[in-house]
Amino acid sequence: MQASHKEIEILESIYHSSENVRQRDLAHGAGMSLGMTNAILKRLAGKGWITVRKVNNRNIRYAVTPEGMDVIVRRSYRYFRRTIKNVAYYRRAIEELAEQVKERGYAGMLLVGASDLDFIVEHACSRVNLPLLKEDPVDAQKVFYLYSEGYIPDNEEPSGDGIEYLQRLLKAVEG
Repeated sequence: MQASHKEIEILESIYHSSENVRQRDLAHGAGMSLGMTNAILKRLAGKGWITVRKVNNRNIRYAVTPEGMDVIVRRSYRYFRRTIKNVAYYRRAIEELAEQVKERGYAGMLLVGASDLDFIVEHACSRVNLPLLKEDPVDAQKVFYLYSEGYIPDNEEPSGDGIEYLQRLLKAVEG
């Protein structure tokens, strides 16, 4: 059975919460109404992914079943595979960029801004023997500035995502 994003979010919230998690807390955490949260909880119980036990007139206890854990694990595995695939894509693109920068005679590359990909940039530069600079050089060296995925230069408007920005950089170096 396929799970919606909100179902998974509620399922994971139940798994990570204390025994006495309330519907109101689940609704608030997922950014949903109580009615929608109630409907999702009933759906999760109907699929056998959670158990619902009435403790007293005011308290209900939710627990994730082994089938529910399987759903969480499969989603985590798919997320992990997608992440690895994206890292491999970025690695190839950044290695190609470093090779082109080196071929064009740049003395080094400067990564501007904090980046989740800095280790890939460092590896790519070392592979092609291109210095990865830690700070902007004072002398007139020919330096290639690579802006991190979170940094937007003053003269550019933010548009697209990190991949699109990297592709534009590759085209600029090729041209």
